[in-house]
Amino acid sequence: MKIKFAVHPRDAKKLNSEELRQDFLIENLMQNNNINLTYCHYDRLIVGGAKPIGATLILETHEELKAEYFLERRELGVINVGGSGKVEVDGVSYPLHKLDCLYVGKGSKKIAFTSDSQEHPALFYLLSAPAHQNYPTTLYTKEQASPVDLGDLSTSNKRTVYKYIHEAGIQSCQLVLGLTILETGSVWNSVPSHTHTRRSEVYFYFDLAHEQRIFHMMGEPKETRHIIMKNHEAVVSPPWSEHFGCGTSNYGFIWGMAGENKRYDDMDATPLDTLM
Repeated sequence: MKIKFAVHPRDAKKLNSEELRQDFLIENLMQNNNINLTYCHYDRLIVGGAKPIGATLILETHEELKAEYFLERRELGVINVGGSGKVEVDGVSYPLHKLDCLYVGKGSKKIAFTSDSQEHPALFYLLSAPAHQNYPTTLYTKEQASPVDLGDLSTSNKRTVYKYIHEAGIQSCQLVLGLTILETGSVWNSVPSHTHTRRSEVYFYFDLAHEQRIFHMMGEPKETRHIIMKNHEAVVSPPWSEHFGCGTSNYGFIWGMAGENKRYDDMDATPLDTLM
């Protein structure tokens, strides 16, 4: 399990492009027959990807957790962005089709991932946070996530938002998790932009064509930087940082948070004319 330590905004101003990537970008998240995990020192989030191809992948504990099993003191959100697959939680199997979400509560001991097809494997995105209360393991399809259409083609941000784990959806200790799909011709995400010093956030980009790129914006509102990203990469947003982006084509992205509350709309807006 890789480790990313926290960076003070004063120090982030001094980082060059490669150093920004080292401290905030998570590359190669989806690897064949592997569970790839990164431990982030922002609200102690763990970001992961699982891509089973003809094999069952088991979510093992790691030395850094000092725990008997991975979810001994944690909760987990899983969203599938690939072919159909299954997540088994303590002997109970949950089918996940593309864009379905599974919440796995604290205390669940054995978590296993499989794909229904080797030709079209499941791609399980994982986000885990510390938990101090148990909530039941719950499956939501994308239809249950009450999709909401937002934006407009005239501003290149026509999109559909799916909210899974939040105060009015799947219950959790502190995780908030959902995703956004941009329509063809739309490229901007999370505009108007915002921060929220009460919690950290991670973006995971998917369904971006191989030759296309995302320009992900970060940094303090008057000290913005950018990181150029590929498909199936994630980026960590500290509580002090902007997090919005623009692609060279349309795409989808998963947004996930942990911190002080579970409100989806807890945002401190930073209007475009204030950004620098």
